[in-house]
Formats: sequence, structure tokens, C-alpha cells
Amino acid sequence: MPNFARSSAFLFLDLLNFTIMKIISTIAFFLIIFKTSFAQKGEVTVVKDPLIDSLIAKRIEVYRTGGDVTLKPNKPVVSDYGYRVQVFYGSDRRELFNQQARFKNSYPKINTYVIYKEPNYYLRVGDFRTRMEAQRLMSELRSTFPTLFIFREKINAPTLDTTTDDQK
Repeated sequence: MPNFARSSAFLFLDLLNFTIMKIISTIAFFLIIFKTSFAQKGEVTVVKDPLIDSLIAKRIEVYRTGGDVTLKPNKPVVSDYGYRVQVFYGSDRRELFNQQARFKNSYPKINTYVIYKEPNYYLRVGDFRTRMEAQRLMSELRSTFPTLFIFREKINAPTLDTTTDDQK
């Protein structure tokens, strides 16, 4: 019997050691996982369009100068929404350019815009801030261009008259 008692005691101690080792290894595993989940170190690379930096620089320039921005000559300045009159639409490109030339002969100071949305070409004219201005041009054009529509879209800012009263 003593051998049996002795072997069962070793068996009990082996089982106890195994259980303690299992608990310790489980705790160690969770501590390692816990530590690595909160200790994240790394490097972030930002990929952006270089145009963003130039836009930020222009914005900073506007704020520093109080709104005075140097404009490039002969470049249109897109302002807010306004109105344009559509004088022609169709799928024939040559006809579009004929209509554009016809309009330019009659109104050389008014800008024309060619828009292509498959399958049609559109000829829109003017940069009007109010619908009333577009309506005036539309009533002038009614006899020469039969299909006229007014569209609200982003317009180019009109050129400002910089002459003073002394220069007039």
C-alpha cells in the first residue's frame, strides 16, 4: 500500500504542478496580448495631391492680406452661381460652331461656352448674376435663335471696370 499511496501522492503533485503551470502560462499569455494591444507604435505616411498644399498656401495668403489676392491675367475667376442663356443644342458639331460664330458676330462682348454631354453639344452664352439680365438677352435673341433656355450654373465673374472718374 505504501507504494500505491506514494504514487497517488506524486500523481496529485504532478496534477497540481500542471494546473499551476497552466494558470501561469494563461495569465502570461493574456498579459502579453494586453500589453501589445495598447503599445502600438508605428509610422503613418500621408499620400496627398500636391495641389492641396498650394490651396492651403493661397488660403493663408488671403487671410493675411485681408482678401486681396493677386489674380493671373486672362484667367477667368469662377464666382458664385449665376445664369446663362442656351442658344443652341444639337448633335452636329459644325452647326454648333456656325451658331457660335453667328452669335459672336452680333454680340462680340458676350462670352460663349461650348458644352458637350454625349450625344449633344450645347452653346450657352453670358455670365449673368441675375435671372433678369439673362431674361433681357433672351428677349433680344428670340427672333434670331428660336430655342432659348435659361440655365443656372457657376459663372465667371464679370470683368470689373477699373477706370476712375478722372480717366473717363
